[in-house]
Amino acid sequence: MKRDERRQAIMDLLVRDGAVSLDALAAHFSVSNMTIHRDLDDLEAAGILRKIRGGATIEAGTQFESDFRFREQQGSDAKGAMADAALALIEPGMTVIINDGSMAAVLGARLTERRPLTVVTNNAAVIDALKFENGMTLVALGGTYSAKFNGFFGLVTEAALNVLKADLAFVSTPAVSGTEVFHMDADVVRTKRAMMAAATKTCLLVNQSRFGHTALHKLADLSAFDSIITNSAPDGPSRAALDAAGLVLTIATPNQKETT
Repeated sequence: MKRDERRQAIMDLLVRDGAVSLDALAAHFSVSNMTIHRDLDDLEAAGILRKIRGGATIEAGTQFESDFRFREQQGSDAKGAMADAALALIEPGMTVIINDGSMAAVLGARLTERRPLTVVTNNAAVIDALKFENGMTLVALGGTYSAKFNGFFGLVTEAALNVLKADLAFVSTPAVSGTEVFHMDADVVRTKRAMMAAATKTCLLVNQSRFGHTALHKLADLSAFDSIITNSAPDGPSRAALDAAGLVLTIATPNQKETT
């Protein structure tokens, strides 16, 4: 097997399992541990994975979020249910901001169900989904393209947002700790903040698995969001922190939505 084919196969295993063992990979591909080390080093340098002791993972860390290509293949049922709950907040004629991320991409592709709409987004997947749709005014935010996040970021993106105003912004996050929201990338944080500032109301989209985690940069307090949509109620300290702050979650499960 050629090097590029092996590395693609490693990525496929990560999509399936979320983590891989160095020894298992060496045995699977019949190569040395040093060869796998080099593969993992190069994939980590490309922002594809995060090396850990004895292997690698695509699970988020304080300074790492997995590549969009991984995230778009995970949790389709949860994303669909959360998109249902988010669509309930949208009325035809609104101007809606959609941020980067695989959850936001699922929602963005379904915005046609609420047309006519004006959609402002830096999410390349949403741009691709809506660019030929009738009844959708698409405002594609420019900037520097990030393959890792499949979106546009930077000063150009932020400057465009500073002269726009929307009814509702949907913002996603990879980490919530206590009552604080985090992200590992500074450029992404600045863009999300600009989106929040440009909208009359904001909604946070966060998978239940992201509660109880932190990342390098604080994005906002949970209280900064008018609504919070997740796929399952967190438990333990995360739930206690939410209850103590009086924060209400919209719990979206397939074919059923509830507020808690």
